[in-house]
Amino acid sequence: MQLCGLRRLFSVHRQARDLSSRDDESPPDDEAPHAHVAVTGPSARLRRRVGIWAAAERRGVAQKLIIDTDPGIGDAVAIAIACFDPGIDLLAVTAVAGCVSGPIASRNIQAIIENLDPPKWPRIGTSDHKLALPSYTEGDVTLLHDLNGTSGLGDFEFQVADLHHRHESAKLMIDVARSLPHEVTLLTLGPLSNVELACERAPDFLSLLKGVVCLGGSVAHGGDVSPAAEFNMFANPHAARSVLLSPATKTLVPLDVSARTALTFEQFDSLPKSDSSPAGRFLGQILPYAFRAYHQHLGVEGIRLAEVTALAAISHSRLFDSQPMAVDIETSGRLTRGATVFDRRGVSAWQNNIDVLLDVDTQGILDYFTRTVR
Repeated sequence: MQLCGLRRLFSVHRQARDLSSRDDESPPDDEAPHAHVAVTGPSARLRRRVGIWAAAERRGVAQKLIIDTDPGIGDAVAIAIACFDPGIDLLAVTAVAGCVSGPIASRNIQAIIENLDPPKWPRIGTSDHKLALPSYTEGDVTLLHDLNGTSGLGDFEFQVADLHHRHESAKLMIDVARSLPHEVTLLTLGPLSNVELACERAPDFLSLLKGVVCLGGSVAHGGDVSPAAEFNMFANPHAARSVLLSPATKTLVPLDVSARTALTFEQFDSLPKSDSSPAGRFLGQILPYAFRAYHQHLGVEGIRLAEVTALAAISHSRLFDSQPMAVDIETSGRLTRGATVFDRRGVSAWQNNIDVLLDVDTQGILDYFTRTVR
């Protein structure tokens, strides 16, 4: 038994050494030398994640993706990046009630895709649900609406025709997962209501996915919609608890990481906004509202790229450092509804059930964003 243990130890050491040597090599073809990130300080010591997304990334495989979203300006930015990222094969974008109602989310997704007109159009999933939130959070949710506007897309005016063939979000997610078992990653940018519904209809749904990446929660950062909770967890804590405690391959992108990367107006202003860059043209229509809203309501000169950070966790996982952790969700309580509770005691009594991103190369996220827009 001791000999077997030594062999495993030497094997792990050899893998770590090989991985370290790859980090020192020149950047891959999709990162030209002029776009390569020169990282110094603590970020230079980020570990390369060795997992299902990192392995595919090293092979140069476009990762098949479903985005479940409640757009939201930030969500719209992430969809735009996903449509033009050569490392992403965006199969479907599904609507969920959250930042806006289900019908508005459905309409926003359609407007985003039509305005981007990407080379490959993803399938669109629709929702008719309205999200019911406790009345005592009205002030906090109002701030969320102020940052995104009544329609969710700021003051961007759009005209879209009604879809002839509507596909309900949960059903579309199940259909895509079944058509490509163990090949599709699900990225959730809103509440986990659709994922819970898909699991109720198809108990094998999560096991058919390659993995789930959830934007939401907080480890030590605190909340955004309440002192204790992040909005996506708060909006439907029962769904969040059901999904995050399920036996599936899951990665959480908490506020501790997602709130760290910001885009300044100067950086935005330097991006192309002509017809030669469909993503740049679209962002030029929706982001000015976000810059004004962040300045007016938060006193911040810049906007957070939380949703782009969550997307990068799939297509550029080498920019992150992660750790297995044990999480549970508080489903009740006036002050704690939606809080993500992690067992961080010296001797944990809970079993690890999720991979949590704890550190990020923020300059790498900005370079990924600008490189894709260009």
